[in-house]
Amino acid sequence: MTQTLTVVRNAAASPLGASSPARLPIGYPIAQAALGQDHTDEAIGASVGVWESSPGVFRRHLKNREFSHIISGWCTFTPDGGEPVELRAGDAVLFPEHCEGVWDIRETLRKTYVLF
Repeated sequence: MTQTLTVVRNAAASPLGASSPARLPIGYPIAQAALGQDHTDEAIGASVGVWESSPGVFRRHLKNREFSHIISGWCTFTPDGGEPVELRAGDAVLFPEHCEGVWDIRETLRKTYVLF
């Protein structure tokens, strides 16, 4: 059986699609986010791509697990019931399934991600 690899190339310079406001903003400014190289493979139930967000504070509300590698920028993520975690360029993070919390993007953040 032939297997196809999904590759995210040059994530730091990847073109992004149109930006849109954060779905669950908290206060102002309202962060604007965009995707690039977004690919979903329904057969394995996973998505991979590049995500970028401007500064702002908003809630994370995803059912999926997520692995992300921070390409540029920095933020603090505070999981519900947990301690704040600072994330900066070069860091990698694994969000468990149903992880909710608050993103506080301090400097435009770009990351690659895998949702599964």
